[in-house]
Amino acid sequence: MHSQLLRLLDETALIMSQGTVVLAYSGGLDTSCILVWLKEQGYDVIAYLANIGQEEDFDAARKKAESLGAKKVFIEDLRAEFVEDFIWPSVQANAIYEDRYLLGTSIARPCIARRQVEIARREGAQFVSHGATGKGNDQIRFELTCYALYPEVKIVAPWRIPDFYNRFRGRTDLMEYAEKHGIPVPVTPRAPWSMDANLMHISYESGILENPKSHAPADLYLMTKNPEDSPGTPDELEIEFRNGVPVRVINIKESSSKDTALDIFSYLNEVGGKHGVGRIDIVENRFIGMKSRGIYETPGGTILRTAHLDIETFTMDKEVRMIKQGLSLKFSELIYNGFWYSPECEFVRHCIAKSQENIEGKVHLSVFKGQVYILGRESPKSLYNEELVSMDVQGDYDPCDASGFIRINAVRLREHHRLQGLSGTKQ
Repeated sequence: MHSQLLRLLDETALIMSQGTVVLAYSGGLDTSCILVWLKEQGYDVIAYLANIGQEEDFDAARKKAESLGAKKVFIEDLRAEFVEDFIWPSVQANAIYEDRYLLGTSIARPCIARRQVEIARREGAQFVSHGATGKGNDQIRFELTCYALYPEVKIVAPWRIPDFYNRFRGRTDLMEYAEKHGIPVPVTPRAPWSMDANLMHISYESGILENPKSHAPADLYLMTKNPEDSPGTPDELEIEFRNGVPVRVINIKESSSKDTALDIFSYLNEVGGKHGVGRIDIVENRFIGMKSRGIYETPGGTILRTAHLDIETFTMDKEVRMIKQGLSLKFSELIYNGFWYSPECEFVRHCIAKSQENIEGKVHLSVFKGQVYILGRESPKSLYNEELVSMDVQGDYDPCDASGFIRINAVRLREHHRLQGLSGTKQ
């Protein structure tokens, strides 16, 4: 009788099962509640947590997911591939969105979603899910990646499902649900803003930051020191580039060096954070159409962008660089909007990589009180000709040639202003 009852329960469970879903899980309140809610809807849940450099107790997160009923838990260390496959192409591109944002969250999403899709395919899961809100950019970035790499996948986005968002109208509803279902919640009060951290940066938005006039609290920043409180002596670094990516960083005074991608980037974060480099407070335009206020800390990325811009100008042809600047703007927009795995982004990445073949050399710089100062540079592929540009040596250049050059460039200006003069003549 007992075995028949168990078999009946198993059969009922199979009938009710919606299938298997891989949930991008953070271990926080939202995705913990989503995990339990998905189980309530009849899904078998595989929890997936990506380590991309955030401060996290991954063992505790695993135990929590298992205790909440996750069928399996995957904790994936993606730090090295995040740097090599996503941050480095962004460095090569000098990627920046709306002149200020270095895209730390934007480039992390395709990295996270790529592994999520790999797990879903391997585990035979028909569904993937995430905790991104219905107003933000992340839902687009996650889902466009999933559809690109797993076209037949189905997306479960709870914050866009009326049954879910009408049930959970705020943090209080989530807390009540967590208490009812035995979901552990943080003992300490939550910061009155939303935070997202990875190797590239920490972002802060929402909550008290939604008023664009309000100043960020002094205790908000976790990755960088206040420049006023940073050391009174600079760190001098030499960053060596090859094919437009850093291959070694040397601290001149300490005679220490790093030469693997993850170590280089982590060390630059450390140095930049110590000196308060890379803080910005901006209002940006989301892809979905609304403006949002965000505060970002990107210490290592800021140092690298400054250094790369310098070595690139030193070694790249002027006209190629002008074309590449346009590609950089397009690349930044594509990353921000979630199109990393689009054919146009693949094409732009290929072009940018081609432009970096001669970007090789060393940049000597100083990091001090929130700023990065270029001190010098050298390269075996430099296009800088010291004799040609010298004020003291004529070199292979005839100054008389400049007269014709100027006159030819003046032709259209003279004609334009001749026409202006004619049209301005009183009849």
